[in-house]
Amino acid sequence: MINSVALNGRLTRDVDLRYTTSGIAVGQFTLAVDRRFKSKSGNRETDFISCQIWRKSAENLANYAHKGSLIGIEGRIQTRTYDNNQGQKVYVTEVIADNFSLLEPKPVQQTDNVGPANNQTTQSTASHHSGNNGKPIDVNDDDLPF
Repeated sequence: MINSVALNGRLTRDVDLRYTTSGIAVGQFTLAVDRRFKSKSGNRETDFISCQIWRKSAENLANYAHKGSLIGIEGRIQTRTYDNNQGQKVYVTEVIADNFSLLEPKPVQQTDNVGPANNQTTQSTASHHSGNNGKPIDVNDDDLPF
């Protein structure tokens, strides 16, 4: 059987990062995913998909992505049930993300002290031809999620 999901969308809020009693990180978030087609009224509809991510990936996502961030995830659909406070059975369907990708660059922060003498970290320059029109991209080691 195949249970595989790949989604690209925007976080509707910051990742809700929590820890289990045994110390395992779990992040919950909702991904707003636009449909590829437009409705009869000409508007593009959006699905809001509940997701979870575990362990170090959850910590990294919470640290590097925030409300409005465009991310891609790969994972699987999972269903579960629980009894709420009124004793009713609640059915939940969510995506369990195995990994994620940040799909847009980190915003550049303006500082008053600009120049190589004030740069305390080593930077490398990479060329990315698809999203930056062939211009070099400055990548700071602090920008990497690992």
